[in-house]
Amino acid sequence: MPEPTPQPPVIEVEVLAPGQEVALDPAELADLRRAKALLTSPGMAIRFANVLGSPIERGLQMLPAGASQVIQRASQAALKKALRFALASLDGRPTEAPANRRHRWMVGASGAIGGAFGLAALVVELPLSTTLILRSIADIARSQGHDLNAIETRLACLEVFALGGSSKADNAADSAYWAVRAALARLVTEAAGAFAGRGMASESAPAMVRLLTALAARFGVVVSEQAAAKAVPLVGAATGAAINVVFMEHFQRMAEGHFIVRRLERRHGLDRIRRAFEALETRNPS
Repeated sequence: MPEPTPQPPVIEVEVLAPGQEVALDPAELADLRRAKALLTSPGMAIRFANVLGSPIERGLQMLPAGASQVIQRASQAALKKALRFALASLDGRPTEAPANRRHRWMVGASGAIGGAFGLAALVVELPLSTTLILRSIADIARSQGHDLNAIETRLACLEVFALGGSSKADNAADSAYWAVRAALARLVTEAAGAFAGRGMASESAPAMVRLLTALAARFGVVVSEQAAAKAVPLVGAATGAAINVVFMEHFQRMAEGHFIVRRLERRHGLDRIRRAFEALETRNPS
């Protein structure tokens, strides 16, 4: 009589209350731990401060009056243009590894313009850098096995722009990632309905406008920090490029974590993965 085929080991993650468990194999558990470490990593203000060697608050104080309104409008316009162009040039076939380094190099080149011309260049440079970032996000989604032809995947790419703001709650609370997704859930569902059957023509539909407005409100926080970093005297083109590389790297980290979680959700369900995510201890990702 043949021996039974050995089964892969299963690790039980204890969550919430006795008797509630989520079974993950070791590889899935490692992926989820990495995703949590990426999604709860330090915010942009800390990263920009590390680049400049000075507090980001100094740059925020140097922004001219009315800058926040300019940034908000520019953020929403940039997201709309990025949606139109970035995904159209990528097919849905899975890839083994995303081209993160190439995208960082490209966005660094655009950042040199912002460093040289400051806030005045924002309305020109931000759409370009945002399009490059969305291309990179989509590339990461594809590398995690997600179909870019699916409406849900395209909207999930946009969700990444709402992740990882600079507030203490965003950086300290494990539940911040899930809170953002919950807040956007209805808007994403409505936008998916508008998108279905209309493709990119749906970008001006009220549901899509509402989603882009909500995303821009959070994306604008990160853009404000980027603009503030470039407002520091003597930033120059070289440092402006470095700031944009940090900007890109931030969203690449958020995207990798986000699409690892979504991949695991397809197998285990959102509720189970959320419980496992919140129970895990994390290590700093490489």
